[in-house]
Amino acid sequence: MKIYLDLLLIINFFFDFIIIYGTKYILKITTKLYRIILGSLFGSLTIILLFLPLNSLLLFVYKILISIFIILISFGKRNFFKNLLYFYLISIILGGSLYLLDITYVYDNTGLVFFSNGLSINFLFIIIASPIIIYLYIKENKSYKNMYSNIYNTKIIINNNTYLLKSILDTANNLKDPYSSKNIILVNSNINIYKEKFLYVPYKALNTNGIIKCFKPNKVIINNKEFKNCLIGVSKDKFCLGDIDCILPSYFKEDL
Repeated sequence: MKIYLDLLLIINFFFDFIIIYGTKYILKITTKLYRIILGSLFGSLTIILLFLPLNSLLLFVYKILISIFIILISFGKRNFFKNLLYFYLISIILGGSLYLLDITYVYDNTGLVFFSNGLSINFLFIIIASPIIIYLYIKENKSYKNMYSNIYNTKIIINNNTYLLKSILDTANNLKDPYSSKNIILVNSNINIYKEKFLYVPYKALNTNGIIKCFKPNKVIINNKEFKNCLIGVSKDKFCLGDIDCILPSYFKEDL
């Protein structure tokens, strides 16, 4: 079996670089590019030591030590454990994705038996596929963070009734009562709010006019902050946003 050492070093440098850079991008770490390059070089050069006759335990410890030094070289000591955790996470995502592609396109199977079909994931494919995998993961991770950073636990008190709901802040939602200028928290239609007194508020959205049934709460508590100058509007249609029960208007953004 032939092993091309130069090619092995290049591939490992490439992998280490995109994993370290992906960690930097996700965690928004401020570091110099040359530190990322040095960390990648260290990781690729130490791959040579893997050819030493080490048992499984020593090999495991050795790999842990390499990753620790890679993080220290690339990012320093600040937030070390968090950086190391995301370094491993991205490594697992990339390695698992490439393994899945390898199993899918390199092997055929009959029942539970897999056998090679003569293909292989070559060097060029790795160069092209790896950044795409990391990019898609970073994009999804960023979207997830943006969504869940705007989710709040909300307590709505109306008379003697208390509603514990999960809400999301919609920065594009400017729904308010045109007469009192009170902002409207939109509650899902499946939430049963009962109060004898209510009012209908006209609204306009996306060239659609209508009215919405609203209640005046005693108070609304969001993240331990109390709001009174608002209304609770019940959506005519049920909105499907997972376990989200209500939508907060953009007005609350400044105070949350």
